[in-house]
Amino acid sequence: MKIKMLCILIGYLCGCFLTADVVARRKTGKSIFEMGTKNPGTANVTNSLGVKCGAITLLGDAGKTVLACVLCRHILFPSLGKVAVLYAGVGAALGHGFPFWHKFRGGRSVAVTCSYIIFFLPLWGIAVNLAGLVIRIATKYPASGALAIPSLFILPVFLTAGAEAGFVMAVGTAVTFILHRDSLFRMAHGTEPKSNLIEEWKQKL
Repeated sequence: MKIKMLCILIGYLCGCFLTADVVARRKTGKSIFEMGTKNPGTANVTNSLGVKCGAITLLGDAGKTVLACVLCRHILFPSLGKVAVLYAGVGAALGHGFPFWHKFRGGRSVAVTCSYIIFFLPLWGIAVNLAGLVIRIATKYPASGALAIPSLFILPVFLTAGAEAGFVMAVGTAVTFILHRDSLFRMAHGTEPKSNLIEEWKQKL
């Protein structure tokens, strides 16, 4: 149990590095929390600062997640096995969503979650990420795909990696739902804004 908690802690500390805030400060001298939706994620950076800055943010968030997973799986705790990736990934999602240095107010950990899912089971990870993208486009709700991705991943994890891994993935999914609680509330009440992702891409490219 101690090793598993250390994986979560290492993931959390890596997750607390908010790439979006670094990019925004380097580009404008302002915090990302002062721009757009005030969310330190790829979408807000892209909308506020452009595609290039958004891409850097995405790579940075994926990189910090992979770093946590590699440290725990291959360097520090190889005896824990592949499930170390999930413990570290969930920790990174918690760090991104609740960074200690910003009064535990962060982002929604979408890129982080997508990254550790692909790292854990690459083929299934890519499949559920694509499924989430299709759901996002079809529903026009930005949160729908983000919520679908970890939810769809739970069963493959249970079937291929066992009960413990499946349980950790279920916890990771719960973290995603908690971080999207405001969108869930608005969706339930029909007040969540919709957006056409394809049209948004066309305008930016």
